[in-house]
Amino acid sequence: MRGVFASLHESLQGVLSDRLGWTELREVQEQTYGAVTRGNDVLVIAPTAGGKSEAALIPVIDNLIKNGRPGIACLYLSPLKALINDQEDRISRFCIPTGLTLAKWHGDVPKGNRVWKEGETPHILMITPESLEVLLHEPKLAASLRNLRYIIVDELHAFVESERGVHLKTLLYRLDRIADNPVQRIGLSATVGNPSEILAWLSDQRHGEELVAVEVPPKQKQFSFVIEPEEPARMDAVIRFIDKKKALVFVNSRREAENVMNAISPRAEHVYIHHSSVSSVMRQEAEEAFLREGGACIICTSTLELGIDIGDLDIVVQVGPPASVSSFLQRMGRSGRRGKAGYVAWVLSDACELLISVAILECAMHRRIEPLHPPENSLNVLAQQLLLNMLRTKRTTKKSLLATLHSLPPFSRIPRSVIEKIIDFAIAEGYLTMDGDMLMLGEASEKVFGTANYRDLYSVISGSETCRAVTPEGEIIGTLDARFVAGKKSGDFSLGGKVWQMVKFDESHNLVVVIPGSEQTSRAFWTGSDKAGYSTTICSAVQEIISRKGTLLPLPQKEQEILAERIFRMPAGIRKSGIFVRERGIAKRGEVVVYSFNGGSFNRLLTILVGRELGGKTRVRYSDFVLLIRNAGKEGAVRRIAKVIQRIQESDYETITARIGTAPPGSWKFERLLPPDLIREMTLSGQYRITDFIQGIRAAEIVVLESTSGDPDEDGDDHDGQIGG
Repeated sequence: MRGVFASLHESLQGVLSDRLGWTELREVQEQTYGAVTRGNDVLVIAPTAGGKSEAALIPVIDNLIKNGRPGIACLYLSPLKALINDQEDRISRFCIPTGLTLAKWHGDVPKGNRVWKEGETPHILMITPESLEVLLHEPKLAASLRNLRYIIVDELHAFVESERGVHLKTLLYRLDRIADNPVQRIGLSATVGNPSEILAWLSDQRHGEELVAVEVPPKQKQFSFVIEPEEPARMDAVIRFIDKKKALVFVNSRREAENVMNAISPRAEHVYIHHSSVSSVMRQEAEEAFLREGGACIICTSTLELGIDIGDLDIVVQVGPPASVSSFLQRMGRSGRRGKAGYVAWVLSDACELLISVAILECAMHRRIEPLHPPENSLNVLAQQLLLNMLRTKRTTKKSLLATLHSLPPFSRIPRSVIEKIIDFAIAEGYLTMDGDMLMLGEASEKVFGTANYRDLYSVISGSETCRAVTPEGEIIGTLDARFVAGKKSGDFSLGGKVWQMVKFDESHNLVVVIPGSEQTSRAFWTGSDKAGYSTTICSAVQEIISRKGTLLPLPQKEQEILAERIFRMPAGIRKSGIFVRERGIAKRGEVVVYSFNGGSFNRLLTILVGRELGGKTRVRYSDFVLLIRNAGKEGAVRRIAKVIQRIQESDYETITARIGTAPPGSWKFERLLPPDLIREMTLSGQYRITDFIQGIRAAEIVVLESTSGDPDEDGDDHDGQIGG
């Protein structure tokens, strides 16, 4: 298909042919060009290295060259500063030969480079949402956006389900208000389970919407499995896989990345680490090392799932199953480029992890991918926008403030009475103050948020729980959890694969001075760094495999036997849907297992409710797959628990929510501006996903499974505690 290529401006054709060796466009680029030039908002779905960045850039750059526009014509919005740095060279290759200018703006860019003189405004600006918020508070710079024509949102899926996504939506709306015409939005994303809904979320029905999702022909893939219960043996396997290869080793938390780094770096060459708490310099060193000749290995978390280009690689090593099918597809997509077969090696600790990994592979094979669900009740972001509006306007009426907040799309469905209640509460608490009929920021806002010109307002991400680790010379090593710093009285610790010693903690500046250490006595940890629970898509797939007593995949004989033995240890009678209640082995009277393959969020809430119903000495704990109930009674415990779950199933919203506690203080960055009852509602919808829980529990069939003396789990062995038995 040469039609689009031939229609491009000749200078753009030259870039594509001379620098990239192209004489035609891929199908995803052809379709995107048509969708963008028709004036539609567009969502481009393509796997890693699928050409989606070029798909967005080509129609934008072609239009800018042909028509020319003063001021910033295109914003490239990214979730990561590192991704902006990585994409800068790629976009420059398009811009420089065609006479277009490019700039980037984020926290690591020197302040002097984040301004421009009149007449020198860049055509394309690469920026994070938080930095865009800062820019919009600079009237002279914000005026450069009046002729904005396009917004490219890279890795859109990384925003959708978080409060950063809500913040992003407010920014997109405000840009429409600044620009002379509605700005075209172009989203780029990996595969998601509900692309049409995400396109509607991006576009807001402002004008035409078009989804570009070109099916990619399946490529040959190779999988290996190593199952070792002992960590040293697992690390031996990792070293064997990465030897003399370009390898990415994916783990599921920063702490695990540090553990693997410490275990293998003394025994393997050219090993680097890449996660969100090591310095940008360290991450850049890892990325650059990977582009050189010879073997290299990066131990990484989800930071390398996104579109940072690390070139060719030989193997992806997955240490433990990832939390979602989408995450696995992103990681797998890193291998198998340029005609090579994709190769993923799984290093697992037990048969349960094998079962979960097989469930992920089955989902990937059938394109069962997690749908994304934007937050519904983002009062925390509303409170942020309230303060930012006051910072920007200085003085305004209560009526005008209410109208402004209600006009923002994420808050348009919130009753005006609720927004007014928040404003009144902010006044009562001193965050706003009245001067006649005019509102202004109050003393409490200055005290809590006023440091460094209200810098903390520009992001919904809470940064107060971390401390920068720097050397006496000022070199930034990374960030540490404030609880880890406060609790560490002496001794060395590891970060980034190196040993450090704390010598001074400056609490007022969230800064800790470190020097090289001699012997590691502890490892850094980060609050919330543990791997997220498995998605409900994965949990459901695990239940299906158990119900059919086997996998559809052609596993090697050894793994087939391990999987079969693990499934055999599950009780008979588990079907592909429903919640199943059973005594935990004849020898464990009074202990009950509830097989609820609904994921950690659902099971956490069910655990709270069951525990409150039973009371007394009953103890309930949960995983993504099961609840384990102890001290449930010697006789009739199973049916008692089943009846408790049925009562919960039949309860109304008010009864269920009355038994749920509130979130601990500090769960939300701007919660100080919210009345307690609204914080509770936000907790129910955001942390507990109460609507999904009630729908799920009401739809579930509750089944009692009878124990017999011949059951395979008669010994009551806890196995690994993940799936139960």
